[in-house]
Amino acid sequence: MSSALILIDLMPRIVALPLAPYSGDEVLARGRELAEAFRARELPVVMVRVERPNVDVQPPGSGFADGLVADGDLVVVKRSIGAFYGTGLDERLRALGVDTLVIAGLVTTMGVESTARAASDHGYQVEFVADAMSGLSADEHDFAVDRIFPRFGGVRKTADYQ
Repeated sequence: MSSALILIDLMPRIVALPLAPYSGDEVLARGRELAEAFRARELPVVMVRVERPNVDVQPPGSGFADGLVADGDLVVVKRSIGAFYGTGLDERLRALGVDTLVIAGLVTTMGVESTARAASDHGYQVEFVADAMSGLSADEHDFAVDRIFPRFGGVRKTADYQ
């Protein structure tokens, strides 16, 4: 069995939000570092982005950040807060023999937390990369990282995966 990295909503329009305790650019840079580390070990990298349902045109900045996705990455487009519902993500990960998910991205208490809760419900081991995610406020982020996430899995830093 193996680990996979899941990066949530690293899209220009979300990276540009006023985030804390880390800026969107800091989270994006750390997400890139994590992706490179996982690719170097030939471990799966999953890029997730959101599309608003029932609209003809997505808002500007709804694609992935430039140069984020590499050949061989799994790409998931979600239409809800978490990355599992209606996306086939679980089946794709199971086919690869993945049992542990390393999760990072934006926003801590939205896409990241929702994906992690669903991952736990699906029986995956979960690891959170606390400095490769950020919230709409530092208090919100810190509460999730310090109080909620340890109940679902391990809390790590980007340097732990280098």
